[in-house]
Amino acid sequence: MDSNKRSKEFHRELKEAYFPAIKTEEILNTTIGEELKKASNDSGNMMALVQVQDDGSIGRSWTYEELYKDCLELAKRMSLRHKKGTRVAVWAPNYPEWVIIEYAASLAGLILVTVNPSFQEDELKYVLEKSQSEELYVAKSFRGNPMWDIAKKVTDKIPFVKRMVDIQDWDELFGLNDSGSESLANSLPEVAPRDPVQIQFTSGTTGFPKGAKLHHMGLFNNAKSFQTRMGLEKGDRWLNCMPMFHTSGAGMATLGCLAMRATHYIMERFDAKNWCEVVEKEKINFLTAVPTMFVEILEEWKKGNYQESKLKGMTSGGTSVPPTLVKELHQTFGVWLQIVYGQTESSPVITLAWADDSLENLTNSLGQPLPNLDVSIRDPQTNRVMGLNEVGEICNRGDNTMLEYHQNPDATSETIDDEQWLHTGDLGTMDAEGYVRIAGRVKEMIIRGGENIYPKEIENSLLEHNDISEVAIVGLPDEKFGEIVGCFLKFEKGQKLTSTDLKSFIREKISPQKTPAVWVEIDEWPLTGSGKIKKYALREQLSAGLLHVLT
Repeated sequence: MDSNKRSKEFHRELKEAYFPAIKTEEILNTTIGEELKKASNDSGNMMALVQVQDDGSIGRSWTYEELYKDCLELAKRMSLRHKKGTRVAVWAPNYPEWVIIEYAASLAGLILVTVNPSFQEDELKYVLEKSQSEELYVAKSFRGNPMWDIAKKVTDKIPFVKRMVDIQDWDELFGLNDSGSESLANSLPEVAPRDPVQIQFTSGTTGFPKGAKLHHMGLFNNAKSFQTRMGLEKGDRWLNCMPMFHTSGAGMATLGCLAMRATHYIMERFDAKNWCEVVEKEKINFLTAVPTMFVEILEEWKKGNYQESKLKGMTSGGTSVPPTLVKELHQTFGVWLQIVYGQTESSPVITLAWADDSLENLTNSLGQPLPNLDVSIRDPQTNRVMGLNEVGEICNRGDNTMLEYHQNPDATSETIDDEQWLHTGDLGTMDAEGYVRIAGRVKEMIIRGGENIYPKEIENSLLEHNDISEVAIVGLPDEKFGEIVGCFLKFEKGQKLTSTDLKSFIREKISPQKTPAVWVEIDEWPLTGSGKIKKYALREQLSAGLLHVLT
């Protein structure tokens, strides 16, 4: 499993914050459907997909041959109803049918629109109208959310949505009562590698989300490069508890397992106890989770009577992983958490740590760029390349970049410049070896009395306090300074601190002007569908007097 150890090509000595693409891997000029067909032919008897049900038990399973057969059948049914390039939406939790629909749509040349299962009426309506989806695959309900009833109410008002399909009703899903079955054999269109395959709506941390239009080649090659660096090998078992509507589920997990001929365990709903039991009993080798999940996992693993795991690697999104969590996971499971950084528009991975990185780079960086990607740090105003370790906007360029924002040319041109650099909106730095570190969001940068303040620096300093579990630094409007620093935080269970305690702690680490002027204790974070904190919502809740300000 040497692929997860840093190769000599990635030992660099940069002069500026620009990491030119390292071409150690072939970019496959392929489609997702073609790759599934290849897997059926060369690894047909290998297990491809395994269902982890809501109660943690193992449900249905498919070999690669069985999976391709079902996906091909559904693709042919879809092609009877839709011409190539039609948008179809899926609104459901992590059911195996989600994966089958993803592959079937790719085989049929359709564009799959992914929808967060926690969405309510207005949010679903927004996505369906923006994407102009003609068909909606939907679950009856999830976590008390009456999805079918909501979908019926919404689609009755949208004339271009021609059909609603119960995702778990196989007779309805496969249209067994539809006419035209005699013409199925030759009904699939030609699909090209750069044809659009998915529209994934961005998290919307700053407002309404935009639909990133992703293509076959970008999604598949990015997942392949990601899993190669993770060290995933043929026959390994990957546990996916990340949502399928997100690129971490539909891309990194689903397509990454396909690329490596691994087994994709799809978990319907995350539960720490179920997770630990599946990892132990099914001998799971790799997985990804968000930091809050890992905290629950560690608590459960310690109190449960679990045997030693077979884990070879694990990963998590890098902008909010405390260094102490990385170390504790290593002590418990014997593997290092490889921090990953990316965004939907990049299919999604841009950088990833190596398993043999130094402790400093494992705990305090986002790793190095994946192969075949140019990554640079640029001045948000002038677009010049920054010096080493200077804060600027993280930009990347490569075949992973989205085609466009769906029907939003202005937003597309603001994000992808004339030289094809994708501007992430994230602030970061790059060191001489090309390791990237996050500093916050361009739009979240606080300008206090003319001085730029980067939230991530303050957040990282506060997370060093043993009694603080989670932090979000937000700029708040102020008549004198324009903006002041606001700190929203959660304490560890049973712990409480005053604003005086907090100021005393942070003043030993950062300068006075960066010290938060307002301290707010949070019970529940307002989160996007992918688990990111909506900082604008915190600002709104504070302004409305809904939050507890510490004294």
